[in-house]
Amino acid sequence: MPHPAALISLWACLTLALQSLQVAMLLLIGLPLLGAASLKCASHLLTLLRRTRWIMASLLLIYAYATPGEAVWASLAQFSPAIEGINDGLLQLCRLLFMLAGLSLLLSLLSQQQLISGLYTLCYPLQLIGLSRERLAVRLALTLHYAESALQNTSAGWRGNMEHMLAPPPVTQQTIELHTNPFTWRDGLLLLAGCMAAALALL
Repeated sequence: MPHPAALISLWACLTLALQSLQVAMLLLIGLPLLGAASLKCASHLLTLLRRTRWIMASLLLIYAYATPGEAVWASLAQFSPAIEGINDGLLQLCRLLFMLAGLSLLLSLLSQQQLISGLYTLCYPLQLIGLSRERLAVRLALTLHYAESALQNTSAGWRGNMEHMLAPPPVTQQTIELHTNPFTWRDGLLLLAGCMAAALALL
């Protein structure tokens, strides 16, 4: 399997490319991606969709009512959503949906350790300005650990989960092992291909 840093970077390139693709190319790339996510990691995808459902609804409403254009219901005048706004909102929802499909595939391919290892590798330039990527990796690992434990506790409700996540963690001795893999020339070629594809999509 490619290096986690390469996979994370490819997902970032995909996210950038999706923002500039028009309908035909967007569906050509996004629908197979959505199908693969539905087959391979449906639970991850459903979880992401459930957690972003209010963002999606708000996005559609904002575009529908904030974009000037022809009213859907002429009798409501300014209180009616615009046809152009609904079309733009649905386009943005498709982009967000396909981005989440790619993220669910990424999370299904990488374990938490691999995800942290990939971000650790990508943060290598921070050393050039005197920042410690080891501290960043440790803080990310702890954040993911406490966030995951809070989200799994469904008995307390959303208020209880928020209080649990915001509460200071107990002072305990913990050891975090970071396993890193060498970044090979194949990973570099894969990353270069992803960046070139994203650059072409943005042109």
